[in-house]
Amino acid sequence: MNVMTPKFGLGASALRKEDDAFIRGRGCYTDDETRPGILHAVVVRSPHAHANFTITDVEAVRSAPGVHLVLTHADVAELGDVPCQALLEQPDGSKVSARDIPVLCRDVVRHVGDAVAFVVAESATQAADAVELLVVDYEPLPVVADIETATANGAAPVWPDSDGNIGGHLNMGDKQRTEEAFANAPRVTEITLRQNRLVCNYMELRSALGEWSQDEDRWILTTGSQGVHGIQSVLAKKVLKVDPSKVRVVTKDVGGGFGTKAFLYREHVLVLVAAKRLGRPVKWTGDRGEHFVSDAHGRDNVVTARMATDEDGRFLALDIDLYANMGAYLSQNGPFIPYLGMSMAPGLYDIEAVNVDCHLVYTNTVPIDAYRGAGRPEASYLIERLVDRCARDMGLAREEIRRKNFIRPDQLPYTTAVGRMYDTGDFQGHLAEAMRQSGWQEFEARRESAKEQGKLRGIGMATYVEACAFAGSEPAYAELTPAGRIELKIGTQSNGQGHATAYAQFVAEALNLDYDLIDVKQGDTDDTPTGGGTGGSRSIPLGAVSVRRASQTLADKIKKLAANELEASIGDIELDGGTARIVGTDRSIDFAAIAAAAPSAEDRKAVGEFKQDEATYPNGTHICEVEIDPETGTIEILAYTIVDDFGVTVNPMLLAGQIHGGVAQGIGQALLENAVYDEDGQLVTASFMDYAMPRAWDLPFFAFKTRNVPSTTNALGIKGAGEAGTIGAAPAVMNAVADALRPAGVDHIDMPATPLRVWEALQAAR
Repeated sequence: MNVMTPKFGLGASALRKEDDAFIRGRGCYTDDETRPGILHAVVVRSPHAHANFTITDVEAVRSAPGVHLVLTHADVAELGDVPCQALLEQPDGSKVSARDIPVLCRDVVRHVGDAVAFVVAESATQAADAVELLVVDYEPLPVVADIETATANGAAPVWPDSDGNIGGHLNMGDKQRTEEAFANAPRVTEITLRQNRLVCNYMELRSALGEWSQDEDRWILTTGSQGVHGIQSVLAKKVLKVDPSKVRVVTKDVGGGFGTKAFLYREHVLVLVAAKRLGRPVKWTGDRGEHFVSDAHGRDNVVTARMATDEDGRFLALDIDLYANMGAYLSQNGPFIPYLGMSMAPGLYDIEAVNVDCHLVYTNTVPIDAYRGAGRPEASYLIERLVDRCARDMGLAREEIRRKNFIRPDQLPYTTAVGRMYDTGDFQGHLAEAMRQSGWQEFEARRESAKEQGKLRGIGMATYVEACAFAGSEPAYAELTPAGRIELKIGTQSNGQGHATAYAQFVAEALNLDYDLIDVKQGDTDDTPTGGGTGGSRSIPLGAVSVRRASQTLADKIKKLAANELEASIGDIELDGGTARIVGTDRSIDFAAIAAAAPSAEDRKAVGEFKQDEATYPNGTHICEVEIDPETGTIEILAYTIVDDFGVTVNPMLLAGQIHGGVAQGIGQALLENAVYDEDGQLVTASFMDYAMPRAWDLPFFAFKTRNVPSTTNALGIKGAGEAGTIGAAPAVMNAVADALRPAGVDHIDMPATPLRVWEALQAAR
């Protein structure tokens, strides 16, 4: 029997509305923007990881051809620093101390790429040429570029008053109960893992255009972001020290965000300051080299975890000791990222006692902040590698130990030992389905066949859960315009996910309207009074519910206006393709005429808002099968199976794209990507010549399906999906790699499992 795909609303595989403009080259990114009289800026960045410095000659730069302005710290000293917004409480009741990012450094730089000056000229070329004339005397200071060096006895301090470069201590769980469980446990399994540092590398590099409107007495910032309201608030209140109404922030098309474009950056501030002082628009656009040393990095931690088990392999307690690299400063959400990961430490397992300690570490490196998944991939990687180690120590099959310890459906809703409340799910179900889809039971025959060919074959699984769409709301504003179109405004921000399509599905469903008559607007603080932006997979679970409510309210208003014009009962009005018609007749009125008949603009507007009290919890199973050439260490992913629970699917096509992209990033971390600093704090992987990104030939075709159990915390049952692929991928891949290497005598390997690392591990084992 053929199942009809719905045209509108939940479940429709609608094609992306936004792609027509992109394919035709009609997208508008920040660097596409220009203005009459526009000037261009370059940031002067430190070549040293740690140094005292003095700028001894600025006049030569100011007098260079085309130069209009040179800013140093003295010129912006009245501004606030770019602040950390996540100064969390420590066990002793105190809060983590602020280590905010100066707009321009005063006399000390703390990482390669730290900003010391800002030069504005008629062209970017003239600004770059003028920078060469700036005389900066650097006095190098001792450097600590990794966690081990920074926390060693007698390590050089990144900050003079920091205690051994430890910037804070966070704790979650019940330490005493966990210690008691370990003291009485028949077995204890331990693992130490390193989470490699990642550079986001979105396609569109950061750019910022600053303007000062004399008539409006306010600044206008145009920049690629993940939400304009958050940037407006921090920029105005904390840095410029003005009311937010004095700053308008605009974001148009965005070529990738992944968390890293969610924050306020120095350049946002500097283009505005320069624009006001010069009375002309000022634009800065970074290059790929700047991206590597100035945009927030992701991950980078070292963690030791222990699991206490009984004789049957049941988990009794989990203890985690985590050292999280924060870089030289605390970025906007920096400390919150490992804290969020801590809250997901138990995964899908019923563990009664959990203790997690996290130590925030300063190093002379680029600050760390959110990168796709923001703490949850780190948590999933840790628990899934540890569970595999427990299975090995106990002599149990990997699926068996998971089944023994999964939270059962009859335990749901279930509150974990670190306070997360999982509402729904069938964890045994998606594990079984993924095993069936992947041919798990027949794998050993495939392993033997590969062995005959001189190859090492392995299979690995990861069962994951994430928290996303956190408590809160995202109001939506719908309007019937005078042209007879529907305009939807909302405070999220698409970075390529397809929001315009997903939101339009709900508008189209409520008004029985074609997608091409719906205009979705995001990214302007003048359009909506508030907006939570995009991050944590919140846009659809929260935003779509609000869009549906706004659309339904607007449909009722349009019917009421049409009924008045057609002299009919509201109950007799139906909407169809941009007209309102009396059911069963040919009497109708189009949307433009209805808009013209509205007594006021408010009569053709509607607001919808859904407030959610708890996060949602997507979960699933990933299974990866790999083959390794022991002569070269090369890894090939032969098959990749995903069975996910996203509650309710809005658009299957968009969902598959999100999952494929997330898995690609997880594979990138597992096998390829690694930001490496040398002992002098120089980023030696500061370009695509040295930093390996996943390419098409690194990725398999994915087998993806959903096995959904609707959420009870979301009004539509949606759980969110934007980060899930990344969360499940790295542990599945690395468990497969470990499974392939174990028969060859390799007991452990960290990410990224590059050919060289694999080959060296095999040689050492021989």
